[in-house]
Amino acid sequence: MKRTMQDRVSDFMAGKGFYIVLLLCVTALGASGYYLFSGLGEEPPKPVSGQATVVLTPAPTQAPLPTPAPVPPATATPRPMPTAEPIPEATPQVLTTPDPAEGASTATDSVFTWPVKGEVLRSWSVETLNYDKTMGDWRTHDGVDIAATPGAQVMAPAGGTVSDLYTDDLMGTTVVILHADGVMSACSNLAVVPTVEIGDLVRTGDVIGSVGKTAIAESAEAAHLHLSMTKDGESVDPLSYLPK
Repeated sequence: MKRTMQDRVSDFMAGKGFYIVLLLCVTALGASGYYLFSGLGEEPPKPVSGQATVVLTPAPTQAPLPTPAPVPPATATPRPMPTAEPIPEATPQVLTTPDPAEGASTATDSVFTWPVKGEVLRSWSVETLNYDKTMGDWRTHDGVDIAATPGAQVMAPAGGTVSDLYTDDLMGTTVVILHADGVMSACSNLAVVPTVEIGDLVRTGDVIGSVGKTAIAESAEAAHLHLSMTKDGESVDPLSYLPK
């Protein structure tokens, strides 16, 4: 009678076969342990040429940014404003407007000159009567009549301030100038429009107007300038002030 494979295995394990199988198992376990522990100390295999090796690099830890120190607000330093230099006033050359409060103190030029150059047609006379051609009678004459052509320039007899300017019914256009020491001069029979105004400061020889034909009371005479003068309000002979 033939025995089955199972019976043969059972008989083998019941005898020495059990110890043989046990020895083989122990040997296998020992070999596995040897290779396991010996592989821990070996270097990892080098990558094959042409094969990319991926190395994972830990992300760097970002240090916290420093907290900026508080910046104090900028304080503007005030700059001194530049001081504008005063502009010098122009020095008057011929005519200026003086302070009315100064009065005669501005009239310091006492040098006299003839307002026009010409012959004396009629002299000053306040104490004796003088025949008047225009009026056809005898009367006083408070100035001198100096021959001059119409339109001739009339000059200030002396330096001073123009104190009055008017048109007289008899003596025509008149310019009055206040000089130093209480002396005043009046130039009459001027053209209608003088070249000065009240308050103007004039010097000796400055042009104040021109000879005209506005003096009705002396219209019968040849063309001339009528010049009268006073000293502290009293009529005086202009020829005593004009140069000889």
